[in-house]
Amino acid sequence: MFSLLVLPLLLQATLTYGKWISVPNGGPWGEWGPIQRCPPGTIARGYSLKVEREQGSGDDTSVNAIRLHCIGESDPSAESVITSTEARWGEWTPVTWCPNGYPISFSLIVEKPQGDGDDTAVNNLLMECSDYTILESCGNPWGYGEGWSGKCPRGICGIQAKVEKSQGDGDDTALNDVKFECCSSSSKSDKRKTS
Repeated sequence: MFSLLVLPLLLQATLTYGKWISVPNGGPWGEWGPIQRCPPGTIARGYSLKVEREQGSGDDTSVNAIRLHCIGESDPSAESVITSTEARWGEWTPVTWCPNGYPISFSLIVEKPQGDGDDTAVNNLLMECSDYTILESCGNPWGYGEGWSGKCPRGICGIQAKVEKSQGDGDDTALNDVKFECCSSSSKSDKRKTS
């Protein structure tokens, strides 16, 4: 009887999840959205951004969301797309792919709070690939990076985004921050849970 009660706990303890990587310069506004993970047996190979272009005298939001494009490890034709919270402005950029590998770390280009000016928060995302290629998507030019995240040696398999909801007549910033989950040894099996 005792072993039947302990077995589910032992099985739970064997499930492993990857560590999370982040950067220190994310924007201060918004709430963290749901965690999304690549389907089992897939890994992120590229990404795209939902970007609102410069609005002139209007309210700029810049990057509104990030998508990870997950490709099958044994079947490269199997592609799925995941994203966390998404704000409503902008258009999706073309996919930026690692040429011979997969993303392992990232850097965010973020505009600091502008006081009475127009805040935008995240303006672009750079990713380093396992083959040392640096990818840069088609974001906006405002803001600065503050270094790179830690590395995910086996690649990236999950995402969680921090997005500010619509402020009505106020100053909208949309995407403020993002974290990525490293693939773990269980990413090649069905043990890894998706949210």
